Amino acid sequence: MTGLEPGMRVLALAGFGGYAEELVTDAGNIMPLPEAMDFATAACFPVVYATSIHALKDRGQLRSGETLLVLGAAGGVGLTAVEIGKILGARVIAAASSDEKLALCKARGADALINYANADLRESLKQLTAGKGVDVVYDPVGGAYAEPAVRSLAFLGRYLVIGFARGEIPKIPLNLLLLKQASVVGVFWGAYAKARPADNARNFAELFGWYARGLLKPHVSETFPLARYREALDVVMNRRARGKVALLVG
Repeated sequence: MTGLEPGMRVLALAGFGGYAEELVTDAGNIMPLPEAMDFATAACFPVVYATSIHALKDRGQLRSGETLLVLGAAGGVGLTAVEIGKILGARVIAAASSDEKLALCKARGADALINYANADLRESLKQLTAGKGVDVVYDPVGGAYAEPAVRSLAFLGRYLVIGFARGEIPKIPLNLLLLKQASVVGVFWGAYAKARPADNARNFAELFGWYARGLLKPHVSETFPLARYREALDVVMNRRARGKVALLVG
C-alpha cells in the first residue's frame, strides 16, 4: 500500500508478531480500516473471513441454491463460512458440539442445525437433504467427522479441507470420490494471498463491502489484555472459543 501516514487507521496481515504493542511489516500487508470497524473487530477479521471467501468462492465454487455443510460451525472460521454461505445463496447446515454453539450459528443465519455430540452426522444429513447429500463440505475440524461428511456428499460434491482442529488428520477412502465424482479440495489462504495478491485484494474489497452493508457481523466472544495472552490462547487451543478471541493493547 502507498500513501501511508502516521495516525491512519489500518489493518495489517502481519503473519507473525501480532502479540505485541508494535511490529514491523511490509507495506503491501497493510490496508485501510473500514470506517465503522473497531480495532478488536479488525484484529479478528482478516484471516477467518479471507479463508472462508477463498474457500467457498474460489475453491468450492459454491453456487446459489446449493447445500453447504459447515463443521465446527461456531468456531472462528466456521461462523464466517455460515455467513458467507448465506450471502452466496446457499442453504447452510451448521454442525457443532453443543446446543449453545448451534444457537450462535442460528443467529448468524444457519438454516439447519446438527449437534454431532448426540446425533449421528451422516443420518442427520440424510434426513435434512432427503437423501441427496450436501454439495459442499467446509471442514476445519478433521478427525472422526471427516469420513461421514465425505460419504454425505452429493453427486459432484466438493469437500474443502480447511484444517484439523481435532488434531487428527483423517484418511479418506478414495473410492468414495470415484463413486460420487466428488472432489477433495485443499484450502490454504496464506499461500493463495502470496501467489495471487490481486485476487486476494478483490476478495477483501468484497468482504469490506459486505461488512459496510451489515451482511457480516464478526463475533468477538472474548477480549483479553495483552498481558493475559496465555489465557486467551488457552481458550482457543481448548476449543472453548465462540467466534474469535481478541487481544487488546493499551
